[in-house]
Amino acid sequence: MDVNKRKPWTRDELILAINLYCKTPFGRIHMRNPDIIELAERLERTPGSVSYKLANFASIDESLPRKGASNVSRLDKEVWKEFFENWEAMAYESERRASELLGRPTADWDDLDALPEGKSREALVRTRVNQGFFRKIVLAAYNKACCITGTAVPELLVASHIVPWAVDARNRVNPRNGLCLNALHDRAFDQGLITIDDSFRVVVAQRIANMPIKKTRLVLDYEGVRLTMPKRFAPDQRFLQYHREYVFLG
Repeated sequence: MDVNKRKPWTRDELILAINLYCKTPFGRIHMRNPDIIELAERLERTPGSVSYKLANFASIDESLPRKGASNVSRLDKEVWKEFFENWEAMAYESERRASELLGRPTADWDDLDALPEGKSREALVRTRVNQGFFRKIVLAAYNKACCITGTAVPELLVASHIVPWAVDARNRVNPRNGLCLNALHDRAFDQGLITIDDSFRVVVAQRIANMPIKKTRLVLDYEGVRLTMPKRFAPDQRFLQYHREYVFLG
């Protein structure tokens, strides 16, 4: 019997496992995934044990249309709830723990020496780390492709907030408040020139529809197109309704 299955998981280990679960495309949760292998080695567990734990999280992930394995412990559920009810704090904590455990800074920690000391520096670091985490989980959920056009060039993709970052601190890092969009449609969405209806279809603002088609074709060509939905963390209708009411120009 695998001794890793008898070794109890701690809260700190589960936080790291949830962090990796969120950033891993759903089809890549298996023991051959290099990221799973690396985390397993640092936790002194087998890749099978870690991948099985990540698969177990699927059974308590309410954003999934289908469930995974159901062998979850009470601690699994408690830490999962803690994470998903406090994205802002848990994203930062889990990213810091992952950085320390893996022995390397993430790209989100670049140029820290240039930041001012004190509370303002801490706030800037937290913001940068959480923005980086949000991008990773949104792009992973949409398999690194724009949900409107299908564009799959990473450099052109943006993890776009549905409810703006400045409006809702509680859901800044919540992946269900995000869409994976190409840079053009991210800008159009952010400026209220397009929105998403309750059937997950693109709606274009009237001011765009009234402009010459040569100037607006890249936007108008996608009017009525249904989003390519993510494997998990589908956009929350409450956030989309907010966008339609308070951001969209109509």
